[in-house]
Amino acid sequence: MSVRSALMTAAALIALSATPTLAADAPAGHPFAEAQAKQDPFFWLEEVEGQKALEWGKAHNDKTFTRLKNDPRFETIRAEAERVLTARDRIAYGNLEGGKVDNFWQDQTHVRGIWRRATLDSYKAADTEWDTILDIDKLSADEGKNWVYKGHNCFGTDANRCLVYLSDGGKDAVVVREFDVATKSFVKDGFQTVESKQTLDWMDKDTLLVATDFGPGTMTDSGYARQVRLWKRGTDLAAAPLVLEVGVKDVWARPWGIHRPEGSTILLQRGPTFFTEEWHQLTPDGKVVKLALPLGVDMKGVMNGDLIVAMRDDWQVAGKTLKKGDLVAVPLAQAAAGKVETVDVIYSPGETAAIQGVGIAKDAIYLDLLDNVVGRLVSVRKGASGWTQAEITLPANGSLNIVSTDANSTDVLVNYTNFLQPDTLYIMENGGTPQAIKSLPARFDAANLTAEQRFAVSKDGTRVPYFIVHKKDMKLDGNNPTLLYGYGGFEIALTPAYMSVFGKAWLEQGGAYVVANIRGGGEFGPRWHQAALKANRQRAFDDFQAVAEDLIKSKVTKPARLGIQGGSNGGLLTGVTMTQRPDLFGAVIVAVPLLDMMRYHTMLAGASWMDEYGDPEKADERAWISRYSPYQNIRKDVKYPEAFVYTSTKDDRVHPGHARKFVAKLESQGHKVMYYENMEGGHSAAANLKQRAEVTALQVVYLTQKLIDR
Repeated sequence: MSVRSALMTAAALIALSATPTLAADAPAGHPFAEAQAKQDPFFWLEEVEGQKALEWGKAHNDKTFTRLKNDPRFETIRAEAERVLTARDRIAYGNLEGGKVDNFWQDQTHVRGIWRRATLDSYKAADTEWDTILDIDKLSADEGKNWVYKGHNCFGTDANRCLVYLSDGGKDAVVVREFDVATKSFVKDGFQTVESKQTLDWMDKDTLLVATDFGPGTMTDSGYARQVRLWKRGTDLAAAPLVLEVGVKDVWARPWGIHRPEGSTILLQRGPTFFTEEWHQLTPDGKVVKLALPLGVDMKGVMNGDLIVAMRDDWQVAGKTLKKGDLVAVPLAQAAAGKVETVDVIYSPGETAAIQGVGIAKDAIYLDLLDNVVGRLVSVRKGASGWTQAEITLPANGSLNIVSTDANSTDVLVNYTNFLQPDTLYIMENGGTPQAIKSLPARFDAANLTAEQRFAVSKDGTRVPYFIVHKKDMKLDGNNPTLLYGYGGFEIALTPAYMSVFGKAWLEQGGAYVVANIRGGGEFGPRWHQAALKANRQRAFDDFQAVAEDLIKSKVTKPARLGIQGGSNGGLLTGVTMTQRPDLFGAVIVAVPLLDMMRYHTMLAGASWMDEYGDPEKADERAWISRYSPYQNIRKDVKYPEAFVYTSTKDDRVHPGHARKFVAKLESQGHKVMYYENMEGGHSAAANLKQRAEVTALQVVYLTQKLIDR
């Protein structure tokens, strides 16, 4: 996996993060937010590691643990969740790399985890013979550190020299150290950087492209690197020559080294906003050339001289109209010369479809598609007559995800799953017929369960799809405990996924589970996302509330038995929904959330999300943000359901101050609320599988108490 792939995977939770700072240390130039801070009696809770704030968090943990952990069901649920999460018969998902398969594995023995490799033949076998490359538990013990593994980025066809990313306690900020796979050791006097939010990639075996914190003035207002420098082995990083510098108001600067059999391409990205990209090429002779592309693109890679680009906006070029959502091929040489004269449409989704994933192998491009939120897989190849498509036969009515492709291989790994069918991993050797090589055992009894897709009608008449999983003999009497999950942001689609832990903990108790595919997500491509941006954000909340109302109207459930859950941007969703329609719900889970939308842009990486939410410093944008910002819209005379809010001290992506202040304000007005703060764990609020099991058990016990016991 390239460093870009790893980073963009992390971005799916919202965005990458900055090095943690106090909100009070945010860049100057935010007069409205600063005025808000002075008037905010709970501003002190934004001091991430402040003694008073930590004591406040620990006191709340004690109260929450007393109630939830002392529930006689807690330990049973926690132990079962841990058993499932750490089971040795899980699928060991791997990346095709260096002619082998890489995997990162955690279990009861390897709590922090091990990075390991196997040959492809061994990986296909039932009993894979793994070779451990790096043991994170041992490394942490040897160095006296709380290391959390954040991935690696290897160079060369043998993938022998790698950059390893290590986080202190789960933060997104990492240290990077060069590693030799052959000797299974860190390279003495090799490449190494200090902790920072940073992006590195290989130019060649002795040269890195580095975007990191180079000192005062080298970071954007969003907390990302402004500079990309060229770092030669054995030289001082601080003196490395500059190849790209972006503005302080831009979101970031990033390098991307693409190495394929036909040659290497070095790209540099300026990110004016979270959803726009300006691309440059670092040519072999050392020149930096701006590519003739519009800003509304999502670069996917390079293949045989073509830039592979997904369109976020329409583009009139070369006598064609390229539509948002299309995947296109643009000749790199033409883009570098300043004028695109030919362009090919590789794939154009229909009105109900969207491209969810793009995997570029040695000889083909693989697309996992959504059509009415159901997965399909297509391969495309360029021949003498242009690009040709081929549908790949795999199970229907579920999710299909490209697990891994490799630029030096014609093999592909693909996964299939749905809500009730355990995952199956397929390999397509040499691009051939998919063959199942690994399957996840059933984790719960699904014989009496069913999953179906329904549609609700939102406030403006838009049909909003949702999935519901329930017992086949469910009575429509309004008494079914139901959990509604949503996200609705950043063009991220929610698709059917096997409910390994929640299946037993919730469905077997008789609970129903619902996933809402609301606007703001990527279920129908860029148009579905852009329909709920900025001034139109309320549409996402309306869609979510419409699904809740549909569940009540159809007598699946009633408000006293309906709970909602969401994390990160989904935490904003549930926070808004709780404050706007408290009458609809009996339980609310608000996880690692954004909640103070008047100050979010000053807190950690918040400024990078203004393309999604808007800028509170602008009066017209502040007006519509203020109408939904949960923290500002708490009212003393409103009866709210008792929410369960949780976050992590080590979350350097979404500031823990959001959750802390929300809880403190609710309590100050006499509202009941439960709060949990994991003192490590990063944006997932769990640094390892054992912690994830505990967080799961806390949520299930809370939901059981609120929706089933009553």
